[in-house]
Amino acid sequence: MQEEREIKGAPPVEGGQEGQEREGGDTLEEGYSQDELAQLYEQTLQKVEEGQVVMGRIIRVDRDGVVVDIGFKSEGVIPIEEFNESVQVGDEVPVFVESLEDQDGQPVLSKKRADFMLVWDKIWEAYEKGEVVEGTLIRRIKGGIVVDLFGVEAFLPGSQIDIKRVRNFDQFIGQVFSLKIIKVNKARRNIVVSRRAVLEEERERQRQKLLAELEEGQVRKGVVKNITDFGVFIDLGGMDGLLHITDMSWKRIDHPSELVSVGQEIEVKVLKFDRERNRISLGLKQLQPHPWEKVLEKYPVGERVKGRVVSITDYGAFVELEEGVEGLIHVSEMSWTQHVHHPSQVLSEGQEVEAVVLSVDPEEQKISLGLKQLHPDPWEDLEERYPVGTRIKGVVRNITSFGAFVEVDEGIDGLVHISDMSWTKRVQHPSEVMKKGDVVEVV
Repeated sequence: MQEEREIKGAPPVEGGQEGQEREGGDTLEEGYSQDELAQLYEQTLQKVEEGQVVMGRIIRVDRDGVVVDIGFKSEGVIPIEEFNESVQVGDEVPVFVESLEDQDGQPVLSKKRADFMLVWDKIWEAYEKGEVVEGTLIRRIKGGIVVDLFGVEAFLPGSQIDIKRVRNFDQFIGQVFSLKIIKVNKARRNIVVSRRAVLEEERERQRQKLLAELEEGQVRKGVVKNITDFGVFIDLGGMDGLLHITDMSWKRIDHPSELVSVGQEIEVKVLKFDRERNRISLGLKQLQPHPWEKVLEKYPVGERVKGRVVSITDYGAFVELEEGVEGLIHVSEMSWTQHVHHPSQVLSEGQEVEAVVLSVDPEEQKISLGLKQLHPDPWEDLEERYPVGTRIKGVVRNITSFGAFVEVDEGIDGLVHISDMSWTKRVQHPSEVMKKGDVVEVV
């Protein structure tokens, strides 16, 4: 910006002419000498020194960059990449004078360095005091994200974005984060910031608050942080607690992921808090009524009940009667007549079955069920149906060295001993008289 200056002692204008020809062909305005005009020009220029931050006016924006007039004898060109915001002709901006002249006689200017110099004191003070500052995440680069901090660029490493590992950096672009400045280098204009440090400090404050408030028996909200085979880790705000798989539901579950997912907010009950070891045991099923409280009223002995087979073992099958209440059908209670070697011969997992309640022990949380009790015991009236001396016909089911087993009724076999097979013939083996599958008449 040029100022008009009054030059004392200037020669008068002759003949009203604006200029005149002088020897050598030079035309000088208003009769000033060349030295006098040079002096006038010099007086219109700002006093600019290297290493200064000065105000400049944008006079042109093109592909080569932004042309800026700083009141010097020539303009400087700044790469447009140094401007974080959009620029227009006529805008005034602070610029840093790196050099008064380059090889083309133009001043070397920098917008980035000017921005850095203007906010350096603010950045250094925040760094020294450990203050929290706000920055906008503007673009992703290798290893992290570039942050706009007070108008200058800072680096947020990927490891400092969050407490947990972050894989997708792009999701944060455009967001404003609270940050701490963890490293500065003025000479290199290098600023490193951390969001993780802010989060860790906040987590520690939450932890101290939680330690002061936490008591056994409390119901608190938390967020599912991690899921394992044996349980779930819940972030209570500053501390994690373990929700064991056995305390998740009154019913049988195979894996915690059946009930919760990572990031889900849930309510849990504090079962145990070890202050010395900072261990918290949590419960989810304890927020629901205990299903065994009224089990005697709901499942009296002799009652027919329905349920679903949830597990099969060598000794029996477990049947879920309701959520959290299971009964056992022992292998010996599966059939009156059939010799069951394994429960899977009769039942399968997931099968809906009906059974009879044989016994209930609320303290031990055990219910015994019977499958064969759904039908009358065929042995109870066997003597009435087949009194001694009755002639019956049956199929030979099995032959042994000492006799043959003949089916008397469904599932009931009688033994014909080898000594009772003939009055006259000496029988060496039952197969001499009958074979498996024969229909025979016996007494």
